[in-house]
Amino acid sequence: MNTETSVEELFKRYSDMVYRIAISYGNNASMAEDVVQEVFVRFLKKAPHLTFENEQHEKAWFIRVAVNCCKSMLTCAWMKRIRPLEEAEPVPAPFCREEEGELYQILASLPAKYRIVLYLRYYEEYSVKEIAGLLHVTANTVSLRLLRAKKRMKQEILQKKEEEYNGTEIIQRHV
Repeated sequence: MNTETSVEELFKRYSDMVYRIAISYGNNASMAEDVVQEVFVRFLKKAPHLTFENEQHEKAWFIRVAVNCCKSMLTCAWMKRIRPLEEAEPVPAPFCREEEGELYQILASLPAKYRIVLYLRYYEEYSVKEIAGLLHVTANTVSLRLLRAKKRMKQEILQKKEEEYNGTEIIQRHV
């Protein structure tokens, strides 16, 4: 693992995943880039002493370190005092369909603890038990967070649909 090529391979393999975890955790692109950098700096510092049992263990290490970096960055004094540029001027995410963008907006409005379990469960396809191990919480906590996250998303989607329906109904009355 000490060669440059293996570090490059690991970066190619895990950088996107770490970035997506950071985005889902912090909802901030610049923070996500910093997290990716920090995770790989930590890897390079620990590389001589790290031995992974298999590829799953390696992936779990990167996920765990990414989550820890996100938590550290979100609780540092600097992050508490600044307001990210994304909050000041929202930039629409590039999606093929409008529904995907709306779904992303709803997902982004959830608290980080819900976003991360949704990401790990449905994008990385980890089981509840595996997510519990990665996040150092109980399986029941993960199940509850998944349930609450899906419930909140469903409420938001239904609320948006109701607002759209009421808006078109009002327009039709005036026409």
